[in-house]
Amino acid sequence: MVTAPVRIADGATVRLLRPGDRVDVVAAEQSAAGPGDAHVVARGARVTKVPESLDGVSEGGALVVLSVPRRTATRLAGAGATSRLAVTLC
Repeated sequence: MVTAPVRIADGATVRLLRPGDRVDVVAAEQSAAGPGDAHVVARGARVTKVPESLDGVSEGGALVVLSVPRRTATRLAGAGATSRLAVTLC
């Protein structure tokens, strides 16, 4: 298991999370034609930390730190570079 910092698009959603929670991370691809398909990037990831934002909830989302297998961390990093990420509580 590795620690993966993940930026979630809706910062207010991150405020609902607590260390120990389990979440699924969903990626919604963005394209010039509009929203694309959504798919699950990580299932049952454990929240290890919810860093406090220095400026409150920002329009750029909020950071959450997850404990996931190394392969999943790689998928999260790739998805975060090309998609908006969201979480659902398990």
